[in-house]
Amino acid sequence: MRPRIVQADGQIGFHWATPTGEPTSLPELMLTDDEPERLLATHLEALDDAMIIAAAQFGELLGGGRRPDPTERDDLLTLHRTLDILCREYALGTELISTVPDLRAGKIIGTAALLSIRAREPLGLLGQAPLDDQLDPAPPEGVVSGFGQLQLVDQDKPWMGGRWVLKTEAGQRHPLTLSMMLFDSSGVNKNAARQEHRDLLRTCVQATTTDVDPFALACALDWLLFDWLMAHRSDPDSAAIEIPKGSESDAIMIVDAASASVRTRARFDPGLTGPLIGRQ
Repeated sequence: MRPRIVQADGQIGFHWATPTGEPTSLPELMLTDDEPERLLATHLEALDDAMIIAAAQFGELLGGGRRPDPTERDDLLTLHRTLDILCREYALGTELISTVPDLRAGKIIGTAALLSIRAREPLGLLGQAPLDDQLDPAPPEGVVSGFGQLQLVDQDKPWMGGRWVLKTEAGQRHPLTLSMMLFDSSGVNKNAARQEHRDLLRTCVQATTTDVDPFALACALDWLLFDWLMAHRSDPDSAAIEIPKGSESDAIMIVDAASASVRTRARFDPGLTGPLIGRQ
C-alpha cells in the first residue's frame, strides 16, 4: 500500500495519510518512502486540483468582487494557511531529495502563493506596502513623464524590500508596479527591470536565515513576490502564473520566495505551524 491524499467533502485543501490511515505530512513520508519523487509529483498535482476547487468556491472574494461575511472570513483564513503549508511542504520536499523545481512547479506554487495573498488581503493580514505612506497618490490616467525606479525602503537594510516608483520631472513620486513597468511604460529596459526585481527578492529570501524583524521581512517578501506574480499571469483576469521556457531559475525563485514567506510568517502566526488535518 502507498501513502494517500485525503480530501473530505467540504475540506479546504488536502492532507497526507500513511498507508494505515495515520495523518502525516509530505516531508515525513518522503524520509522513509522508496519513491519520494512520486510523492512530490503527486503533492504538486493535488495542490493544482485544490486550487481549481478553491478558485471556483472563493473566486469572487479572491478577486475583490465583494467583502467576506464572518463565515467566509474563517474560510479565507483556512484557505491561506492551507495553501501556505502545502507550499512549504513542497519546498521542503525538494530539499530532501535535492531536486530543483521545474517550470510547472513554479507555476503551481506561484499561483498558490498569489491565492494566499489574495485571501489574506480582506482579512487585514497583509502588512503595509513598502513606502505607502511616503508616496504621492497614483498618477492620473494618461501619459506621465518621468522614470521608474526600484526604490528601497532603507538603503542600509535591503532586506526590508522596496517597490517600483515613478519619479516625475516635477519631483513627485507615484507608486508603480512591475506590471506597469513591463507593459504600460515606454523606454523601459524590461530585462534589466526584471533582473533588478529578482535580485531584491532574492536578497529578502536570503535574509530569512538572519536575525531580522520578521514582520518587516514578511511584508517585504510578500510585496515583492506579489508584484512579480501579478506581472507574470497568463492574462489580466487570471491568477494562473506563466513562466516562459528557458526561465527555470524564475521557477526556483518563486518556490524559494513562497517558502521563505511562510517560514517568516510562522514566527508570529502559530496557524502556519500546525497540521492540516481537519481544516474545513
